Amino acid sequence: MAKYIFVTGGVTSSLGKGIIAASLAKLLQARGLKVTIQKFDPYINIDPGTMNPYEHGECYVTEDGAETDLDLGHYERFLNIFTSQANNVTTGRIYQTVINKEREGAYLGKTVQVVPHITDEIKRRMLQLGKGSEFDIVITEIGGTVGDIESLPFVEAVRQLQWELPEEDTLVIHLTLIPYLKAAKELKTKPTQHSVKMLSQEGVHPDILVCRTEKELTPELRRKIALFCNVKLEAVIEAADAQTIYEVPLLMMREKLDIISMKKLKIENTKEPELSKWKEFLDKLKYPKYRVTIGLIGKYLELQDAYKSILESFIHAGAMNECQVQIVNIHSEFITDVNVTEKLSGLDGLLVAPGFGHRGVEGKIVAVKYARENGLPFFGICLGMQMAVIEFARNVLGLKNAHSTEMDPHTTEPVIDLMEEQNAVTIKGGTMRLGSYPCTIKENSLAETIYGTRSINERHRHRWEFNNKYLEQFENAGMVASGKNPGTDLVEIIELPKHPFFIGVQYHPELKSTVESPQPIFVHFIKAARAYAEKKAETKSPLLQSEMN
Repeated sequence: MAKYIFVTGGVTSSLGKGIIAASLAKLLQARGLKVTIQKFDPYINIDPGTMNPYEHGECYVTEDGAETDLDLGHYERFLNIFTSQANNVTTGRIYQTVINKEREGAYLGKTVQVVPHITDEIKRRMLQLGKGSEFDIVITEIGGTVGDIESLPFVEAVRQLQWELPEEDTLVIHLTLIPYLKAAKELKTKPTQHSVKMLSQEGVHPDILVCRTEKELTPELRRKIALFCNVKLEAVIEAADAQTIYEVPLLMMREKLDIISMKKLKIENTKEPELSKWKEFLDKLKYPKYRVTIGLIGKYLELQDAYKSILESFIHAGAMNECQVQIVNIHSEFITDVNVTEKLSGLDGLLVAPGFGHRGVEGKIVAVKYARENGLPFFGICLGMQMAVIEFARNVLGLKNAHSTEMDPHTTEPVIDLMEEQNAVTIKGGTMRLGSYPCTIKENSLAETIYGTRSINERHRHRWEFNNKYLEQFENAGMVASGKNPGTDLVEIIELPKHPFFIGVQYHPELKSTVESPQPIFVHFIKAARAYAEKKAETKSPLLQSEMN
């Protein structure tokens, strides 16, 4: 049987439970243990698939097509393993399951209640990944903050599991905040004390406290926290703010979080953590030799988490190229033919991001045109690829009314159209083309150079696709469909062979980029941006020399 670690949060949200959970998992994995992480979210949505990115950040899609919380992206990026539908559970999914069972008569006429029926279903799912011998440790992150009404059933389920399972098989880590008051010039422990008291009142006592702080925790402060919160002194862990989330595993190793956890769980005879690749990645990230500026064209730029996987993929690819990637956020709603040169001329590369709906579409098309005509390295993802298709159709093929039926259902030139399988869909949640699908790559294409193979699998989340009725016109004019789904003939990749670097993909490559395996398109895109920047510098140099003379 696996052992179970539960991670809860107190005082405030957004403290980084997902990063702490992923960092501990990385350390335990580096010691040779088989580890997985799951996230339990307290909202009533079945999944985040129908939620606005402003509400919840990006919707992360797993290999098996589950629309999940963005923390699963952190889990995969840190552990370099795939997660699945079982790794993310919401209150909505729990209640849906229990209500369906009630309708089927599974409870034999009993009154269905939060305790025991809801909590039993939560416990079943908490233990699900630990059955069998696949994992030694299952880390469960409980979303929300202790004290929230929504979190109560999950905390109660943890209490019951602590009682039901052997003492050495469960561990509770509570992430909390030690705020620094500038006026008093001191760190305050009272919010943490109240948070632990509230958790204890609900029947769960933490074994380890991980304390987020801006300032160093003094030995005296650690003793105070340990005494007032009733934990061992060694179990008070400092989680100082880090320059990058990828430093956190090393910070937690320095604080001996993995050793303390294994001691409580009575895990012995593990090897020392093997983190040489991780440290090498951090060295390249901290000490880059080059710098490029990439424009990120999107419509949800006010919330950084809306494009979380893309931003992390740039970090991975930048380190691989020993290059600092500076992201310039450019809101597509404010791009026009008049100001496009002003907004984009300083860039070394342009990425047009995914999204839904008509807002900001014309600005994206204008930006794509600029990149195509000026040799600026271009990368389009999902909607970004579709914008490249529409731009090419309008300005090269002369199809002035070219559009997507998503934005203009009555367009006379639907170069992007609703997928055949989507025509009968009326319920929106979980009904897109989701998850991993194969793609066959054309020989001698840019895509083959990037991937180094002609057969790949990538993750999808879309309803609209390239309209193959126009494919011959596009290819005759120079835009090549270099990747297709072998079963459906769906165009997966488009590129312009005569352009320095111009590629668009229907899938979401950012979802599979990890520290140890950076996504190939991002790596080659940054490489192309670096070459573009160097060429730009060479062009300017003679002019500067002439002026100096």
